Amino acid sequence: MKDSYKTIGETSEQTLIKNKNSKFYGYAFPVLNQDDIKLALDCLKKKHHAAVHFCYAWQLGTESILFRANDDGEPNNSAGMPIYGQIQAFDVTNILIVSVRYFGGTKLGIGGLIQAYKNSAQITLKSSIIIKKTIDVVYQINFGYDLMNKVMRIVKESNLKITHKNLELNCEFHVSVRKNDAKNVFELFDSIFNLSIKKAL
Repeated sequence: MKDSYKTIGETSEQTLIKNKNSKFYGYAFPVLNQDDIKLALDCLKKKHHAAVHFCYAWQLGTESILFRANDDGEPNNSAGMPIYGQIQAFDVTNILIVSVRYFGGTKLGIGGLIQAYKNSAQITLKSSIIIKKTIDVVYQINFGYDLMNKVMRIVKESNLKITHKNLELNCEFHVSVRKNDAKNVFELFDSIFNLSIKKAL
């Protein structure tokens, strides 16, 4: 079962390609939701206020995938889909790639546009830092202080990450577990008397 994915660790450096006096500035952003996407696009539009086209593609998700490709005024499927094709070729997700075009006065034709936007996305991805992340399940466990040693032993032995702690009358931990290990870890905690475990919301 697949329990890892590739994404980028940080916003890429700006890239630039030129074609018949048109300039294509490429950017890649790590994004987790559509608010992140909107923010990145808004920033670019302020930075490149004289540009004609802001063509982009994005993909979100690891198991259920959402994506969009936008030609932003270029002919249909001449910009957004060539950019999205590179997201697929590099097998990355949770990413936004934007190619900002300054028109140079000479039309490139559909074929020329497809090639230019594809190249812009490709060199932008090549200049990005691509990292691998695990797909994790987060469990909420509730228990009394008398079980703390047992819980911490499982956390340590299973190499779990505690993402949230609430220590009041009783204890509540949120633990992050790699997807392929989730069933085993659930059973380890579930076997402890007076401890409750469920998926965290």
